[in-house]
Amino acid sequence: MSGRVWKFGDNINTDVLAPGIYIKLPANELATHCLESVDPEFAGNVKKGDYVVGGRNFGTGSSREQAAQVLKLLGVAAVIAPSFGGIFYRNAFNLGLPAIVSAETGEIEDGHRLSIDLAAGKITNKTTGEQLSAEAVPGNLMALIEAGGLVTYLEKKINENR
Repeated sequence: MSGRVWKFGDNINTDVLAPGIYIKLPANELATHCLESVDPEFAGNVKKGDYVVGGRNFGTGSSREQAAQVLKLLGVAAVIAPSFGGIFYRNAFNLGLPAIVSAETGEIEDGHRLSIDLAAGKITNKTTGEQLSAEAVPGNLMALIEAGGLVTYLEKKINENR
């Protein structure tokens, strides 16, 4: 996985990711408002394979699944942060969006290019050449990512057992 970094600060909450005022819109329309209160250009300029790097407590707040869903719809390859809101973390993996825990996000700047080895917990900053560490994604969560999310993972398992 390799892409550009979009960097945000601490406490990016679910209402910033999926603003409540637009929550009843179809998901792809809701996605056009993702992070608009902190970076109005984000949703229109993020590219498939890019990364969101956040500060502490990324995804804190309400349990709205749309917060992870809009990032996935916009093509974000993974979210990297020192810590996540627990419900956001689980929703992200359930939707097939990696949420990578790394204490070294301070070494990453907006616009840098990264590549990530999820299973090994290694982040390569292609801009600076630095190797950063992250928590390796456990096998059970890697299976969700590889399947594209929990629903497709379970469908596959059910079909295997028929």
